[in-house]
Amino acid sequence: MMELTIERLSKRYGQHWALRELSLHCEPGLLGLVGPNGAGKTSLMRMIATLLEPTEGSIRWNGQDIRAHGEALRRVLGYLPQDFGIYPEFTGRQFLRYLGAMKGLPRSLVNRRVDEVLEIVNLEQEADRKLPTYSGGMKQRIGIAQALLNDPELLIVDEPTAGLDPAERVRFRTLLASLTSNRIILLSTHIISDVEAVANRLLIVQEGRVLADTTPLALLAHTAGSVWSVTTDQATALQLQATYQVSTMVNQMNGITLRIVSATCPHEAAVVSDPSLEEAYLLATGRQAIRV
Repeated sequence: MMELTIERLSKRYGQHWALRELSLHCEPGLLGLVGPNGAGKTSLMRMIATLLEPTEGSIRWNGQDIRAHGEALRRVLGYLPQDFGIYPEFTGRQFLRYLGAMKGLPRSLVNRRVDEVLEIVNLEQEADRKLPTYSGGMKQRIGIAQALLNDPELLIVDEPTAGLDPAERVRFRTLLASLTSNRIILLSTHIISDVEAVANRLLIVQEGRVLADTTPLALLAHTAGSVWSVTTDQATALQLQATYQVSTMVNQMNGITLRIVSATCPHEAAVVSDPSLEEAYLLATGRQAIRV
């Protein structure tokens, strides 16, 4: 049995509610938690990781409330926070051995487990280099390696690809996808392409509330008929941009081609197009997604 159940979870900072009455039930698989910065995603992640006390509501791991049984969850938890810090004097291997000891892994197991996680994240060749010489993507892979040291049943990854170049982002997504069997992975991001390839479930959070609990396919199906393409002159293009949600705008030889997210036809020359997941997100939230 492996299940995470969240009921009417709320978090307040002073007068501001970062999260309002969020409920969620998770079983093994990868849940993409998407929403703009400030939507409450990190507060949710930190509460599940027992680093932050909820103001209201409950979080249960395998039926046990984590307020009373936090240790049982922490034993099977892997966590890669947004601001993951490294120790500049360590090599990758030394850093992981240090953290393995800090996590209380038996000494006889630490070295073997460090070798295993280095292989999982494909850093065996770089393991004996000092951490400051690592690229952004390599540092994030070391971050995932430390989160995997205890072979977690619940893996929480908060905004892991922010600041990575496109090739590193793809590599990181492929790595996450390879980890999904028999564990619950929560991936928080505001970059839609991060979840498109790997998530079997999508939770859209906006201003602390759940806007949609869906799948990428269902969200796309819901958006069918609401994305339009039109090529027009610059003045009309700017007018359309001021009136509608425009997902892309490209200069062509014969004018400017726009893709517009709208439930109604935005222009007499517009034709319906297949939506991207980013455009589906845009329709659901009424906000610009981050394109990378």
